[in-house]
Amino acid sequence: MRLFPHLLGAAMLTLASLLPLSAGAADFKNGADYVTLPEAQNTDAAGKIEVTEFFAYYCPHCARFEAPLQAWVKKNAANIVFRRVHVSGGGPVAIQQRIFYTLEALGTLEQNNQKVFDAMHVERNRLATDSAAFDWAQQAGIDRAKFIDAWNSFGVQAKLRRANAMMAAYRIDQWPMVAVDGRFMTSPAQASEGDPSLQSEDQMQLGALRVMDFLITKAKTEKK
Repeated sequence: MRLFPHLLGAAMLTLASLLPLSAGAADFKNGADYVTLPEAQNTDAAGKIEVTEFFAYYCPHCARFEAPLQAWVKKNAANIVFRRVHVSGGGPVAIQQRIFYTLEALGTLEQNNQKVFDAMHVERNRLATDSAAFDWAQQAGIDRAKFIDAWNSFGVQAKLRRANAMMAAYRIDQWPMVAVDGRFMTSPAQASEGDPSLQSEDQMQLGALRVMDFLITKAKTEKK
């Protein structure tokens, strides 16, 4: 039986208390469970804490992280502003990055973000060409002409440039990565460095969410 990535989230979170997560919040350390950027980045979160995920549609780890991450975002909605940055790359990655920012420009990202993950990781549609992206959009119920107009717009070009600049500023060289308050970075892989007992990918993801909880509290405390 093939499970959709977004169907794993509820079960993962339900089982979270049963996983052998040995590190407590007091044990989370800079340089182990998370890192602090050499230069803090500007954020615009209107009194909340900005949380930014750097991800890619093609990345299987990002696809698997999507459901638990979105559940975490929903749980913390009162305290955070959540943003995404689709990483850049050559060839098909550039196409997938443009899909993300075209959906964002059209205001249809929330309805279609999971659909792109499913297209790539369940339906095995690599979305590797412009025409494949346009066909996918049409099949998803998006007006093809409007999608193409946004695809070619100056606004989407500006979003792509902004994404590339943020990758450089946040020193992104792997994904998924999560930035908290423009200062702290963590990820499932980073969490497993801080807590070697995290062995499976599910455990690493839940470990990262616990580090993120800690970083939200840390950022809020330091702003007082």
